[in-house]
Amino acid sequence: MAAVTAHGAPTLPRSSAWLLLTPALAMFILFFAVPFLTMATMSVLSGNPMVVPNPRFTTRHFERILDDVYYLETLWITVRLGLSTTIVSLLIGYPLALWLARARSRTTRTLLMMAVLAPMMMGLVVRTYAWLAMYSNRGVINGSLAWLGLTDEPIQFLGSEAAVVVALAHIYVPFMILTLSGVIARIDTRLEEAARGLGASSAAAFLQVTLPLSMPGILAGSLLVFALAISAYVTPIVIGNYNIQTLPMLVYQQISSSFNLGFAAALGIVLLIVALLLVGAYNRVMARAPGAA
Repeated sequence: MAAVTAHGAPTLPRSSAWLLLTPALAMFILFFAVPFLTMATMSVLSGNPMVVPNPRFTTRHFERILDDVYYLETLWITVRLGLSTTIVSLLIGYPLALWLARARSRTTRTLLMMAVLAPMMMGLVVRTYAWLAMYSNRGVINGSLAWLGLTDEPIQFLGSEAAVVVALAHIYVPFMILTLSGVIARIDTRLEEAARGLGASSAAAFLQVTLPLSMPGILAGSLLVFALAISAYVTPIVIGNYNIQTLPMLVYQQISSSFNLGFAAALGIVLLIVALLLVGAYNRVMARAPGAA
């Protein structure tokens, strides 16, 4: 028989609650815990245990990463791309999320939601190659600049870090908008009205009321976009034109070309550790922001 809370609502027995959680726990263990433990194990073994009998414990994969400037520079480029993409997505996504959350007309909200979700209906590869067509020497951007007489020769956008950041921001900004709009929609607009009634300007009311109260959405959206950006593979290759190396690209190269599973696993572990450290630091900074509580 189900128990009843103090408010009269029935609660499930603990055994039934765990039974309901079983599918989610099984998915988590099967698709996250097991692959992560396998990768962590491979990163500290001298060889593949499926091929090399009795492999030894070693830290040479991590020492190779720390001793070679090339891998450290690649790590910094990967993190820099993630941070730049997150900042651009936040600057573009926050006004759109605010507009979406505060739109009074249902038609306007529907059209805005369709505009946000429409790019996500297409595959990542399709959107990436669309930017390839935009950036090419005879693409839309160079063609427009030449038609306006602003350039005599095509600008080489492909292979630049800025082009990769813009493409990544276009791909991942919907995640920022959807995360922010849900948080902003729950902010009581009467708080801003009260601030303006006390003499604050619209800008001051936004900076002192709406922005601090939307910090949880900023944090969640930023972490989501950052995690997606540092793990991107197709877009940096296609738009970066192999001039920009990222850790996911190195992991693929180590597996596909030399089949060095241990070193590829160590690269993945290093990227995960750095990402977790940055996420933790960002979380602490945002938690100390005014009104974050």
